Amino acid sequence: MDIEGYAKRSLLNGVEQSELEDRLTSRILEIKNTNENHARQLSKAAIAEAKSTLNVTGDVLNPTKSGITMGQFGVGSRGTGDFYTHEKIAEIIGNTGAYVDSSHLDDSGAVTTEDGSKYVIVTVDGMHSRLSDFSYLAGFHVARAALRDIYVMGARPVALLSDIHVADDGDVAKIFDHISGITTVSELIDVPLVTGSTLRIGGDMVIGDRMTGGVGAVGVESHLTSRVQAKAGDVILMTEGAGGGTVSTTALYYGMHEVVNETINIKFLEACEALIESGLTSDIHAMTDVTNGGVRGDAQEISRTAGLKLVFDESRMNKLVNPPVMEMLESLGIDYLGVSLDSLLIISPEEHAEDIINTVKNSGVDIDIVGKVEDGSGAELIIDGERCDFTPRFRESAYTPIKKMVGEDEPLNFEDMKSAIDKAADESLDKKKKIIDRIKKD
Repeated sequence: MDIEGYAKRSLLNGVEQSELEDRLTSRILEIKNTNENHARQLSKAAIAEAKSTLNVTGDVLNPTKSGITMGQFGVGSRGTGDFYTHEKIAEIIGNTGAYVDSSHLDDSGAVTTEDGSKYVIVTVDGMHSRLSDFSYLAGFHVARAALRDIYVMGARPVALLSDIHVADDGDVAKIFDHISGITTVSELIDVPLVTGSTLRIGGDMVIGDRMTGGVGAVGVESHLTSRVQAKAGDVILMTEGAGGGTVSTTALYYGMHEVVNETINIKFLEACEALIESGLTSDIHAMTDVTNGGVRGDAQEISRTAGLKLVFDESRMNKLVNPPVMEMLESLGIDYLGVSLDSLLIISPEEHAEDIINTVKNSGVDIDIVGKVEDGSGAELIIDGERCDFTPRFRESAYTPIKKMVGEDEPLNFEDMKSAIDKAADESLDKKKKIIDRIKKD
């Protein structure tokens, strides 16, 4: 709980200070192992800080507001609202001059070295928020996700870095378990964790034991396999997948804990290593990992980036999903095409498909051709010989009881919300330009 944020909202809503002090004291006593006097003093301090920042002025201090919350717009839920927000982020970032940046909607960014002989690839992934109480799992899966994002650019990772934030009442050992999970992957794939940051969430003002954070990765390569290079006539290959943080979360919060063990592997990374070692990445046009939003989301992003249509065969894809994972998803009514499968998607000329398949299978990972790239736009799914629409939903497949309650359907006022988001993004961009101009004049 963010007690300063709660205090600020309450004051803005007209709650009397004495009543707010009592409320905060009660909440703090529910969570923190402390006495009433200390809880009340902390409440008074939070209220004092909140009052000091209620009325601020100036371009830097005055926050831009859209009036739309993250949850309402589906940000982070790997659906249409999330994709739209990321397009706005790319607009605010602007023209970077990088070889690959946020505007490409790719898994990582890339810049060239000064002599132009190599690409430096960088990425960062946030840990799965629902794994806060399972910090080893959170570390394992976020490290694997960061490495995936480097590998799918056709590059070999050279270093990992981490950022860990634990709320004030969290056990210090959460940090140790999280690092243990990260370095399990690090040691298995021989990529060192070289630096990081460890902080409390919100310092003294956030009570509870929540943990969050991320892992970044860096790679170096002379040839990239970014999405924009896909071409009409290419085939789409997919490796087997058992999921990662998302599938683990589903298994945990539906009480199917044994399925978590299916996700503890590095098959994706081993498949990528085999392709790099064989030299086949130079024959591959694009690679991506099937993460949150599933194949539906990836197909949409690749189509938009490459300006082509992607067509998938459902009967070939479902055979590549780990059987216990597929059984769980089907029993819960979760669309496997809308969640992270931890599968590798490869787009390449058809004449190289056999070599790619043999190389990946020799590394102990199953793989098959699951589709093709055509002229056009969007994505289609072949089911029983018929082509069906394959666009992502407003949110990724609802994979926990709470997510099922929230739902996947696009809200009726989505267009109005987009207009508010557009206005807020424009205001943030204007603020950036104004501050840059001011600093340059000084």
